[in-house]
Amino acid sequence: MVLSEVGEVELDVPRDRDGSFEPQIVKKRQRRLSGVDELVISLAAKGLTTGEIAAHFADVYGANVSRDTISRITDRVLEEMIAWQSRPLDRVYPVIFIDAIQVKIRDGQVANRPVYTVVGVTVDGMREILGIWIGDGGEGAKYWHQVLSEIRNRGVNDVCILVCDGLRGLVESVTDVWPLAIVQTCVLHLVRNTFRYASKAHWYELARDLRSVYSAATEQAARERFDEFAGKWGERYPAIIRLWENAWAEFVPFLAYNAEIRKVIYSTNAIESVHARLRRSVRARGHFPTEQAAMKCLYLAVRSLDPTGRGQQRWSNRWKPALNAFAITFEGRDRTPSFGPGVMRVLVGCRSFVGVRTRQVSCSRGIGVVGSGCTRAASRRGAAAPRAAC
Repeated sequence: MVLSEVGEVELDVPRDRDGSFEPQIVKKRQRRLSGVDELVISLAAKGLTTGEIAAHFADVYGANVSRDTISRITDRVLEEMIAWQSRPLDRVYPVIFIDAIQVKIRDGQVANRPVYTVVGVTVDGMREILGIWIGDGGEGAKYWHQVLSEIRNRGVNDVCILVCDGLRGLVESVTDVWPLAIVQTCVLHLVRNTFRYASKAHWYELARDLRSVYSAATEQAARERFDEFAGKWGERYPAIIRLWENAWAEFVPFLAYNAEIRKVIYSTNAIESVHARLRRSVRARGHFPTEQAAMKCLYLAVRSLDPTGRGQQRWSNRWKPALNAFAITFEGRDRTPSFGPGVMRVLVGCRSFVGVRTRQVSCSRGIGVVGSGCTRAASRRGAAAPRAAC
């Protein structure tokens, strides 16, 4: 009797005298077909608990599958999860978003623990989850330096803009790991935090007055609008003025860009849809016994995101105008040597963030990477590949 995705199936296995017969589809002593494991992992990724999965098998297939068996099946993704968390990444990301959700984990006693998700947008406009990290609630510069260094060691040599929501110690760590990166606070979170200190009767008027601040054409114009805002609301809500003053240094980079870039770094919405799926998976479980159990649940949810790929395509299409703006604003950032001594990157006649393919060519002192679209025709004609000063 074996368990399959259509229920329990009884097999009549032929026997021979010397026991040399070896089944090919259902191996000896196999209790489940591979489709059952895939079904269990799929149900777990949808947010069902082990008890709910066992009840599903009993109701739909009339099969008894214990919770321990279901847990052992889902444990098979742990090695895959470790490989995913340490996989190589792209060399440059125009934007990286960092945000957190709260997950209950039992460590002596049940407590809320922040789970940080890092999402990067590639030079082709594709959204990619770079990794998930569980904190203890007291993260500082040391913790963030470790996380960002891990990302850099996986191949990320440059980030143009990093968008976050006032995480303590992150700004200093970003400067150490990626000196050219700009840290931008999430403007939407800043506006939402403003409402925490104000009466609901004044929310509409506050939002209208703040819109003139973050939609200003220049930093100087934004400062003038903010001074007017402070003169109007400072006496009634001094905590709001202090909130914006403390976040001003991380807010003003937003004002240096055109409307297309502002639109994508205004908020961390790029990561909110991912967090919505993660919250749905963890909500049914209440709390987790260990960090590993929480990570397994979150990875299963990430694993099942966008199975058709249509969401990724829609996301890429929406990002095309912003990527063109990034190519102009951060032109040349892809030229920084990143492969060690004697190796360089040269893009001839190509923009940095168009996502052109490259190939290696010989150079007098090393290896150069040259845009293939620029040199292919010349190489077919037998002309020498372009060189650059090493």
